[in-house]
Amino acid sequence: MTPTTVRVPADALQAFTTELFTRAGLPPGDAAIEAEVLVWANLRGVDSHGVLRVTWYLDNIDKGWMNPRPTVQTLKETPAVLYIEADRAFGPVVTVAAMRRVIEKARTVGIGWALLRNVTHQGAIGYYPLMAAAAGMAGITIVCSPPNMAPYGAKAAGVHNSPIAMAVPAGRYPSLVLDMATSIVAGGKLEVALDKGIPLGEGWALDAAGNPTTDPQLARILLPAGGPKGSGLALMFQCFTSLLANNPLIVPTLRGEEKGHVQNSVVAAIDISLFHDLTEFKAQVDETIDALKALPKADGVTEILMPGEPEQQALADRTQHGIPLPPGTIDRLRAAAQRFALPLPPPLTIHH
Repeated sequence: MTPTTVRVPADALQAFTTELFTRAGLPPGDAAIEAEVLVWANLRGVDSHGVLRVTWYLDNIDKGWMNPRPTVQTLKETPAVLYIEADRAFGPVVTVAAMRRVIEKARTVGIGWALLRNVTHQGAIGYYPLMAAAAGMAGITIVCSPPNMAPYGAKAAGVHNSPIAMAVPAGRYPSLVLDMATSIVAGGKLEVALDKGIPLGEGWALDAAGNPTTDPQLARILLPAGGPKGSGLALMFQCFTSLLANNPLIVPTLRGEEKGHVQNSVVAAIDISLFHDLTEFKAQVDETIDALKALPKADGVTEILMPGEPEQQALADRTQHGIPLPPGTIDRLRAAAQRFALPLPPPLTIHH
C-alpha cells in the first residue's frame, strides 16, 4: 500500500455515496441501492467496480445516458419469464428488483429468467446471483454492452467483454460465486491502474490503433481471455441478451451509430429444491470444496482457493481496516463532492 493510499470505513463511504447520488437526482432508496453495490465491490477488493465509477456515472447522467428517474416497464411476463424495459436506469436499481422477482418466480415454477434491455452499468455482477444463493437457489447474471474488446484475430473492438456471474449456496463455506469477464481483465482494471499510476499487464489491451500497450492512458481495446474461447462466449452472450431483446449493440456501433453507454442483461434463479434436497446439496458443495482443497498443491501455492474466496479474504480485511482508496480515486471523489457541495467521508476530509 502506497503512503498516499487512504483507508476509509465502509459505512462512511456508503453514506457519502448515497448522498452523492441523491443530490445527483436519484430517489433516496435508489441511491442507497447504487451505493450499496459499489461499496460491496470495494469491500471485496473489486475496486474496478467500486466508487471510482462515480464521476463516470455523473458524466453519463449529464449526457443523458444514465437516467436517475427512469420509467421501468415490464414488457412481457409469464410464470417463469420477465422482459423488462429499463429506460436507461442505474443498473443496480433495476437489476436488484429483477432478481427479487425471478427468485419469487423460481419458488413457484422452479426457474425465473429476466431479460433486461436498455439498462446501464450494473456494477460487480456477482452481487446478483449471490442474492439467489442467499435464498437457497442457484443464480446467473450475464451482461453485454457496446464493443470494447477485439474478437479473436482482430485488432479493433467488435464484441463486448461480456461478464457472467454464477453462484450456488454452500453449508460450512460461503456461497460459491464465479464472476468473470470474457476479457483477460475487466475494463475497470484499466481505470484502477490509472488511479494507482501503475502499468497494465502484458497482453491485456491494445491502443486505439490496435497496437499492444501497457499504458493505461493509451489502452482502448481489451483482449479476450483464452483467445477464441473468450471471444466466442462474448458473441454468444450478445445473442442471449442484446439480440434477443431486439436491442443490437455490435452492428450499430460498427456502423458508427452513437449508442452511448447502454447494456442488455439476463438475470436468472433456479430453485435447487425442485431437483435436490437443499441441505444435502449444500453439504455436497462443502464436500466438493474440501476435496479440491485437499489436492496436491502446485509449487509456490499455499492454498487452493475456490471462486469467491479471494474476495472473502479482502472482505475480512477491509471490514476491519477500511477500504483503501488510491490517489486517483480520491481525486474522483473529491471532484464529485465539490460539484454537489458535499463533505468528503472521513478520513478523506483531512487529506487535501
